[in-house]
Parts: sequence; structure tokens; C-alpha cells
Amino acid sequence: MPAAHTMELVCPAGSLPALKSAVDNGADCVYLGFRDETNARNFNGLNFDDAAMKEGIRYAHERKKKVLLALNTYPQSENWQRWTKAVDRAADYGVDAIILADPGLMAYARDTHPDLRLHLSVQGSATNYEAINFYVEHFGIQRAVLPRVLSLAQVEQVIANTRAEIEVFGFGGLCVMVEGRCSLSAYATGTSPNCDGACSPAKSVRWEQTAQGMETRLNGILIDRFGDDERTGYPTLCKGRFDVEGETYYAIEEPTSLNTLDMLPQLMAMGVAAIKIEGRQRSPAYVTQVTKVWRAAMDAARREGEKFAPRAAWMSELNKVSEGQSHTLGAYYRPWK
Repeated sequence: MPAAHTMELVCPAGSLPALKSAVDNGADCVYLGFRDETNARNFNGLNFDDAAMKEGIRYAHERKKKVLLALNTYPQSENWQRWTKAVDRAADYGVDAIILADPGLMAYARDTHPDLRLHLSVQGSATNYEAINFYVEHFGIQRAVLPRVLSLAQVEQVIANTRAEIEVFGFGGLCVMVEGRCSLSAYATGTSPNCDGACSPAKSVRWEQTAQGMETRLNGILIDRFGDDERTGYPTLCKGRFDVEGETYYAIEEPTSLNTLDMLPQLMAMGVAAIKIEGRQRSPAYVTQVTKVWRAAMDAARREGEKFAPRAAWMSELNKVSEGQSHTLGAYYRPWK
């Protein structure tokens, strides 16, 4: 397990400019995807074609940074070869690791490219050390990304009982905390984010100005209605406002961002290998802003140890790019535990 002082900062790269922003502002690793449904951020205008992938890897490696490729959706029998070819391409390009969710694809990568480092995606929904150790034993997984459902004590228990490195989310948008299992978007649109890589795919999204306000719809379903003084959000079903027994509110989840700056000393002390920043769908400006803050905070936490406290300026900068301009410790903080 890497020592606390080597904890990596893993930042999102939805485009080549975003990759360069992350590398230039202090990321240790960037994670990205091909421009197709093999990754879980399969949106128009995002991700990497072959030319951009080669240039991004060159740019990062020249600066001694790592590139992690997300192949974290689930292939089906009729398109299996598209995913296996993606593994082959990743190996040929020289990525530092691939991030996988599907066990069949893990077996293919293990057998075909035995020197290729494998990480378990959050989409694999491994929430305990027994599950992670299964992937370690059978597929040679070297790192697991934990779903955002565990308390800090539970994260510590996982780390103590596996030889796999553990990566946790530190900042960014939340889902309804069932990564790899959610079917809400598939139910509404007929397109599965777990297989096709897009929650609320763009083809199903509509904005319409009405007399009641700006309405957002997903495949015709009214997700939210915004007043003139509200920022219009992307219509994600789990973060919509709905009429429940005569009261309209965020019935499933409020739009807010995870922010664990307060917990950095604990995360370092328990042996977390890497902090992951969510946001491959966000702009290079977002990547720049968040990476700068987290690089400064992680360096300060390494120096200051238990005396570390987040600077007000850091929190202010992160709140500017948080959903709903607010933040939460999510499941990590459960005072009753």
C-alpha cells in the first residue's frame, strides 16, 4: 500500500484541453475514455479519438504523470469485440492502467495483456473487502475505486483487509449512490447508462421556456421547472423535483457536490492510495480550478498532518463549481456510527 504522503490526485479529462489543464495544475493521474460507449461518460463532444489519445498520453508521460483509461461499461454478446478491441488499443497506446467493471473484460485483459495494470471501477459496485479480494484473486486487480456509500470507518476496514490499493472520490457530483446498479435513466429513456455510457443521454433531453418557467424534460418526462432566478440544471432523473403527495421537492436527491477536504488527514492516515475528482463532463476551466485547490490542499495536509484545516479560499473556489453551490461529506460522515 502506498504511504500516506504518496496519495495520488486523480483528475478528470473529458477532452485534450482538460487533460492538459489537469497535468499542468498538479494532477498525478488523469482518467479519460474513448469516444464511444465503452466508457460511462459517453456524451457528444467528450472523450478521445485515437489522435487525441496519443497526444494526451504523450503530454502526460513527458511530465511524469499517469493516464488511466475508463472502460467501465458492460459489453453485451453482440458488441463484445468492440470492448476487447478497446482493451487492445489501450495496451498499444501505453496507458498506465485500465479501469474496468465487467469481469469478462477483466479476464480478457488478464489473459491477453498480462502486463497491463487493472483497476476496478466504481461501476463494479464493490462495497466490501470480500468483493474486492475476489477481483484481486481472479483477475489481478491492483486498485479498487470505492462507491460513495461507505462511512469513513468502513473505508478504513476495507483498506485493512485487502492488498489492493483503494481509491476514493474526494470531490464532485454525486449520484444516488448505487453506481453500476442504477436503472432510472434506462427506465425513462430505454438507453442504459451501464451499457451505453450515458445517464440522461443528450438525444432524450429537452429544455423549453414556458409561462411557468424553464422546463427540463427527459424523454418527455418533466424533470424540473426553474424560476428566472435559478440556474437551470441538466435533467437528471434522480436530481429532479417532483410532486409527492402535494409537495414539490427533490424527492430522490438534492443537487450538491461531495467535498472531503476536511477529511484529508484521516484519508491519508488510513492509507487511501488516491483521491478521485469527478467531472469528465465538465469544462477545462472546472478542471483547472478544482485541480489547483486539491493540489494545494493535499500538499498542505501532507505537511501539516492533524493540524491541517481547509482554507476558506479553497472552500469558496470549490463551492463556485459545486452543484447547487453547496457541498456535503456524503456517506463518509455518519456521526451515529
